[in-house]
Amino acid sequence: MAIKLEMLRLFRIVAEQGSLGAASSLVGRTPSAISMSLAQLEADIGAPLFETDRKNRLTPLGQLVLLESGRAADAFSRSVEAIRRHAVSTAGTVRIAAVPSAANTILPTAIAAFSRVRPNVRLEISDVDSAAVRRRVKTDEADIGIMSASVLDPSDGHVVLEDDLGIVCRSDGAIAREAGNGAKLSWGLLEQEPLIANPLCHLVRHPWIPDLLSRCNLEARNTTALLSFVRAGLGATVLPASAMQHQPEDLTFLLPRDPATRRQLRMIRDTNRHLGPAAEAFWTSLLEIGRQSGTG
Repeated sequence: MAIKLEMLRLFRIVAEQGSLGAASSLVGRTPSAISMSLAQLEADIGAPLFETDRKNRLTPLGQLVLLESGRAADAFSRSVEAIRRHAVSTAGTVRIAAVPSAANTILPTAIAAFSRVRPNVRLEISDVDSAAVRRRVKTDEADIGIMSASVLDPSDGHVVLEDDLGIVCRSDGAIAREAGNGAKLSWGLLEQEPLIANPLCHLVRHPWIPDLLSRCNLEARNTTALLSFVRAGLGATVLPASAMQHQPEDLTFLLPRDPATRRQLRMIRDTNRHLGPAAEAFWTSLLEIGRQSGTG
């Protein structure tokens, strides 16, 4: 007889509860019925999973089966959830994991255009960093991801936006004064003020950046928060040019060229899974934005 998912589920509950009685109360089945299922599982596997009949201590094999049972149950749950999402009406839900700067650039345009065509689709936006974007897409926590990457780094995905990175500082601060006095526009100007770190700093290939990052004591990921910190006089940071649109005059944006640094917003998906109709339509909308910007 083949091992069944229900057998593994019951085994996992008994192992976690430590007794048949506790498991029985939890699943609403008699201890004898659960015991029979465990006996069948052990017979199919060909070795005992518990050290004693009390079911309170696992054998080494039992510990391995417990680990695999958890993985099997989690994979099954994700598959069921995926099936339900794909089957939900003609509208559905699109889950998007995106870096914060995407919310200030391409997402408003993409959402506005998409909502005009599919007004009933629910859009769930997660504001995370690039590493989390990739992880959420891989673990099926997001249908589509939008992450930042350097133009110098080989990576997967489709480019939907490309722009310059520069220094954001207060207009009355030390960095802006140095630049105004004719100083070379260099990433080295960041030494004039405390650095407010964010993941985009790691895309800058200037030799002083690693040391500045090691010494900084303030880090943020959200673009709005970063701009607020700079405006409050807490330091300077690195942001893309697109994030500086419509910013007040108390902030200055400088473009160092040692080296000139460009970043890309790239959209990714899990090529091993099929997107639902709504998510596929949103993906197509993002591709169109990339084509219109000249990067797709």
